[in-house]
Amino acid sequence: MATPLSASAFLAALHNEGVQVVEVGNWETHNRNQKGPWGPVHGVMIHHTVTKGTANTVDLCRRGHSTLPGPLCTGVIAKDGKVHLVGYGRTNHAGLGDPDVLAAVIAEKKPPADNQAAVDGNRHFYGFECENLGDGKDPWPAAQIDAIVRVIAAICRKHGWGARSALRHLDWQPGKIDPRGPGMDWDHILDQVAKRLGSKPATNPAPPKPLPKPTAPTVSLARLIEAARKNPAAKGQPVTYSGVKTVEAALVNAGLLAKRYSDGHFGTTTIAAYAAWQRHLGYRGKDADGIPGKTSLTKLGDRYGFKVTA
Repeated sequence: MATPLSASAFLAALHNEGVQVVEVGNWETHNRNQKGPWGPVHGVMIHHTVTKGTANTVDLCRRGHSTLPGPLCTGVIAKDGKVHLVGYGRTNHAGLGDPDVLAAVIAEKKPPADNQAAVDGNRHFYGFECENLGDGKDPWPAAQIDAIVRVIAAICRKHGWGARSALRHLDWQPGKIDPRGPGMDWDHILDQVAKRLGSKPATNPAPPKPLPKPTAPTVSLARLIEAARKNPAAKGQPVTYSGVKTVEAALVNAGLLAKRYSDGHFGTTTIAAYAAWQRHLGYRGKDADGIPGKTSLTKLGDRYGFKVTA
């Protein structure tokens, strides 16, 4: 007995088991819950569709028909192994079944022969329709069988169930024959499910932890002004300050300074480039003399990733 998984947890369980999933429309909220409860859930039921063609099968299972509204299952397992999710919640797949079979599923024992139709299976099972003509001749490809195994294992693993929590429609409701056909060996499927449950699912590696966000560099306005005033006319050792290269890199990014002049020396070329930045901001005359001011420098830093201090 278990509370049904949320749609997101269910989807993650399938992905973790390596199931190829195709999400169809609003599958997460497409259900028959208004007609009765869904849960507690006890297992996974497998059917065949008596249809041909994946697109037609998926559409029918999603929409249903005049006498049986959709969704007709949780997912459609196609011949190529892809699982098309068409509904989530109560779906019209199981109908009434045998209470003795339900008791066996809950106890994870081999179910007895079904001879009653008294328990609401739509409430208690996840249901999967498998694309197959159901004539006893249409084969079951290996990819489809593998998908059935993975789907059952995914749900059982998440709920902590064993392989015997899976059953066929023919186990549940008198008169049903599905699933059947060449390649449909139910004992082999349950054996493969048990083997998968004995190991960890094939999960994707955990994504790397995000790198810490780099701290924005700081530029001292006073020291930058000192470099800008002294360096163009310097006859001796120029004023050195690491913030000059930060500002020059921003001017390069703005397209105002050639990269070869980004050398940490606030000389005449950098003065001209900074003056162009000031004119870009609307300054004119002596207000665009290439000597940084607080407003123009702050705007340059805001755009190109540095902070301004006094």
